[in-house]
Amino acid sequence: MYLKKCDPQVYRAIKNELKREEENLELIASENFVSPAVLEAQGTVLTNKYAEGYPQARWYGGCEFVDEVETLAIERAKKLFKCEHVNVQPHSGSQANMAVYFAVLNPGEKILALDLSCGGHLTHGHPHNFSGRIFKIATYCLNRQTQMLDYEAIAEIARDFKPKLIVCGASAYPRIIDFKEFRKICDEVGAYLCADMAHIAGLVVAGVHPSPVPYAEFVTTTTHKTLRGPRGGMILCRKEFAKRIDSQIFPGIQGGPLMHVIAAKAVAFKEALSPQFKTYQRQVVKNARTLAASLNKLGFGIVAGGTDTHLLLVDLNPKDITGRDAEIALDKAGITVNKNLIPFDQKSPAVTSGIRLGTAAVTTRGLKEKQMEVIATLIDKAVTNSNDAKILAEIKKQVRQITKKFPLYSQL
Repeated sequence: MYLKKCDPQVYRAIKNELKREEENLELIASENFVSPAVLEAQGTVLTNKYAEGYPQARWYGGCEFVDEVETLAIERAKKLFKCEHVNVQPHSGSQANMAVYFAVLNPGEKILALDLSCGGHLTHGHPHNFSGRIFKIATYCLNRQTQMLDYEAIAEIARDFKPKLIVCGASAYPRIIDFKEFRKICDEVGAYLCADMAHIAGLVVAGVHPSPVPYAEFVTTTTHKTLRGPRGGMILCRKEFAKRIDSQIFPGIQGGPLMHVIAAKAVAFKEALSPQFKTYQRQVVKNARTLAASLNKLGFGIVAGGTDTHLLLVDLNPKDITGRDAEIALDKAGITVNKNLIPFDQKSPAVTSGIRLGTAAVTTRGLKEKQMEVIATLIDKAVTNSNDAKILAEIKKQVRQITKKFPLYSQL
């Protein structure tokens, strides 16, 4: 291999990461495993090509083949989501959100979005993020009793705050989002609607979560997570906003697009158009519900009482352990998760009272409900014995038995 000879240190780190992914159980809700075809597309000579602009309207010559690739990505995305316009150039979901905000807002104008402590994202108005630094932000929270979105309460805040843009979507909300209700609120107060579906895009494709496209002027997403493509972003919008969105991506906030990543997006979109992808997404939700129910039986709190999606938020207070300590213990046991705030958490974001779990990656490996029940018992055992290195090592051996039965990238 060229890399092994040229840079053995980087080669070794990559091989070690492959080993980690193969041997551990990946339960981080924002992660997934792309196919070998997506990997292959991303590691191609397309990384050499500058292509500022858009297909058939570039600022560089020699773009006929990258035009073909980007056009394929656009047309496949339009078919997947049944939308009027798509921009596949954003390098991330954060830049997709930035472009939407810049397209319809001036600095200091108002955005209403879900509070970070209740499952929102940094780009939904965190004071240290560009969104909170440039725009005036108000947030809505979840209902304290149900731990779910309260649409009438959101409407009351919107009536008082009068935002120009309302953002819906979350990074740690396990229940169905009613986009139609958000549309009603926007219409009442005269606001645009931006739906951030980064976590649920794959579920939307498969019809296991309602689509925001009929209700929102703008829909942003990442192309990884449940969509199972390369790390990147994308914007869907109505045709009337196409020029505004495109000009905000280029020349607004980005220069040359990453054509090798766009090629990988195109491949992932083709995969997502297959019947097998819908079957996969249905299994993702089945697995998440089984994992949530199994953990609940073992004494864990489950935020919002369960899940309708790929993710679940686990309240660790009944187990008397912090999210940070649980994450560390589980990592030693070969189970990868992330600490996460639960609604109205009394602990800091660096400590947290919860962990966020997702089933997209383990479902890609082929795991089903039976394995989710086993994983729940392993999580419980690790959390209960978080300071016992011997028990954690034993759990790691059990994890390895599972991952051997469901190999990942065995052909690489």
